[in-house]
Amino acid sequence: MTGLTIGLDVGGTKCLGVVLTPDDVTVAETRVATPEGIPALIETVVAVVDELVEVAGPIDAVGLGVAGQLDLDGVLRFAPNLVGADEFPIRDMLEGKFGMPLRIDNDANCALVAELHHGAVVGARDAAMVNIGTGIGSAVIIDGRLYRGANGMAGEWGHTTVQPDGADCACGRRGCWEAYASGAGLVHLAREMMHSGDGRGIVQLAGGDPDNVRGEHVTRAARMGDHEALAVLDHFARWLAIGIANITAALDPEAVVIGGGVVVEADLFIEPVRSHYGRRVLAAGHRPELRIVAAALGERAAALGAAILGRDTVAA
Repeated sequence: MTGLTIGLDVGGTKCLGVVLTPDDVTVAETRVATPEGIPALIETVVAVVDELVEVAGPIDAVGLGVAGQLDLDGVLRFAPNLVGADEFPIRDMLEGKFGMPLRIDNDANCALVAELHHGAVVGARDAAMVNIGTGIGSAVIIDGRLYRGANGMAGEWGHTTVQPDGADCACGRRGCWEAYASGAGLVHLAREMMHSGDGRGIVQLAGGDPDNVRGEHVTRAARMGDHEALAVLDHFARWLAIGIANITAALDPEAVVIGGGVVVEADLFIEPVRSHYGRRVLAAGHRPELRIVAAALGERAAALGAAILGRDTVAA
């Protein structure tokens, strides 16, 4: 036993892998783009593990965090941001390829585990994670333990309806929270502004083509003081606050952690989120203040948490 574990975060755009020591020090890391299609995805995951083993040496276990609804048998039932991955038995496909124990969980669950161990909510008993990337991943800790539900699919707040018959969502439905408060949602809000003839500073950063606008153009324009970009981010913060208020009404957590790829820009929108939340939450002024915090571990949280869960599998 070396005490080393690999953690992988397989999301809609990237596959990030890390190697952790027993003291949770990262000794190796690699990142590749997430390919389209199941055969290419499996090949990529195996290649990332092989690369990390070559760099770090013998590994005790692999933990994998994956974006989508994963049941308790390791079947990826629904993954709107991973092409062709629905009803895919990912655990069975990977278990024999590594020659070591494998633990698979939802990527947001993994991220919250990491934040609970070494991040923004150390010691919390009841907390939620809102992981913002291509879509929204989410996770819940109740009484210090991950809550997975009867089938392993609990906590999908990104696909609660906030606007009936609203914007199209990657899940195939309309009006999901994810359609407004994810990275893709931020782009949607920016393009809505452009359709009315505004947002020229954002479009200019995108080479003059509204169809090329991405979230980074909005945040870059905002950092340059562009008032329209700041207005888009405030609208985005409002949608984030609506979903967080819904989580609070249902679960009454002590903290909500905002993580994922957008966390590097959290200073631009987290105060507006707190402000909008205060006007949206049930019993505002009559309940203890909710801590709304940026993930301390950044976009690496899901990979780190996957490694921690992988290590727990060996210890069990």
